[in-house]
Amino acid sequence: MPPSPQDAGADYDFAGLDRTLHEKARLGIVLALAKAPAGLVFGDLKRLCGLTDGNLSRHLKTLTDAQFVEAWKGYRDNYPQTLLRLTPLGNSRFQQYLAELERVLQTATQTQAVVAPAPLPHRPRLA
Repeated sequence: MPPSPQDAGADYDFAGLDRTLHEKARLGIVLALAKAPAGLVFGDLKRLCGLTDGNLSRHLKTLTDAQFVEAWKGYRDNYPQTLLRLTPLGNSRFQQYLAELERVLQTATQTQAVVAPAPLPHRPRLA
């Protein structure tokens, strides 16, 4: 009987790929906020990530519920503004996510170097 994933060390588990961060739009949001430690206003984040107001709001709710992002609402020149910033927890989890992603890439690179695909056998054509 083949070994179970637990017995084999689960080389391809990649449990560190947090589903909260692994979604494309949320990954873009977190990356943009990680590059702006002072935070970004909603409109700038929306532009950087190429999202609609509704999409960005929905993904921000997921990230704030997970305590990865914090938001401050206020006014600037009598216009409402929302400032968003990555929390220390969000930054820590993002760094862990990146480390796991590097492990995925290393594993894929090692696998490609070791396992070259075998050529397909020639099949005679049936008339």
